[in-house]
Formats: sequence, structure tokens, C-alpha cells
Amino acid sequence: MSKRLAFAAAFILLAAVASAQDVSYNFDQKADFTKYKTYKWVTAKDAEQPDALVAKQIAEAIDKQLATKGLTKTDNDKADLYVVYQAGVTKEKEVTSFTSGYGMGPGWGGRYYGGYGGGTTTATSATIYIGALAVDLYEVPTKQLVWRGLASKQLDMKASPEKRQKNLDKGMAKLFKNYPPKVKK
Repeated sequence: MSKRLAFAAAFILLAAVASAQDVSYNFDQKADFTKYKTYKWVTAKDAEQPDALVAKQIAEAIDKQLATKGLTKTDNDKADLYVVYQAGVTKEKEVTSFTSGYGMGPGWGGRYYGGYGGGTTTATSATIYIGALAVDLYEVPTKQLVWRGLASKQLDMKASPEKRQKNLDKGMAKLFKNYPPKVKK
């Protein structure tokens, strides 16, 4: 395999890993997750909210996962859990540069004789939007947080609506993979 092909393959692999969605979660180890059967959406107080369309996409992605976990959405205040999410979009600057061209090294005696050189250094920059999403599950009677999931690289505000929903669905599936958590006794 040529060096260029190996470099290209390594670059693609690193780009795929770098763009992977990162998830983590934490939970109350004393909570009995087997008793939670229903949930109700509530809005985070004083939290910045995305526009109505993005909010709907986020809620649909979370609803799909909670349904697969056996939870039923309700508007009843007697739900077992309150579900709250907070979304944020941060920006990072990426700079990429490369040099193309050729040059000639020293000639006889360490001096340049008729040497030539040239080349161009090109630099590009791009803004990368990394969307983060926090999902909290509160036990209704006690109003205590029992589970929190954090996912980054979920919201790409420049993506098409279809791509955004696909990313959200994939990220929420990954986030809720370990729900309900297995409590060690």
C-alpha cells in the first residue's frame, strides 16, 4: 500500500472517530427503575430552548427511545417521571493547512548553486458546531433527579432536517442504551 493511500485511510478513520457522538450517564443507585412506567414532559426553567422545530425533533427522538424501554408518555400529573432536556450548541474553530510545492537542497560545499524552490502553503478554517444535549429524568413524587444522560455532537444546525433527525435518533439510541441502569447489589 502506498504511503498516500495509508495516510488517506488513517485520516478517514481519525475523522470518523473524531465525529462520533459521545454519551455518558449517571443515576441514583438507590432508585427503583422497575417502578417507572409513565413519563411527562416538562420544560427546564430558565434554560435556553431551541426553536420549535428542533425542539420537536429532540422530543421525538427521546420519545422513541423511552417507548422502547417500556415507558408510556402521558400528560397526566401523576406520571412516574418528569423528562426534561436542555440543548446547547457550541462552536469550535478548526484550522487545516498544508504545503505543496518543491524545493532543492544545498549544492556542492553546502551552498545553493542555481537552486530553485517554490511552493504554496494553504490554510483553511471552518467553524464546527458541536451540539450537546442533556436529558434528565426526575421521580415525580420526590422531585429528585434519578437519571441524567449527556450526549455531545447531537445537534448540527447546518444539517438538513432529515440528517438532523437521523443524528438525533442515533445519538439518543446510544444514550439510552444503558437505561434502565443495572444496579449492582
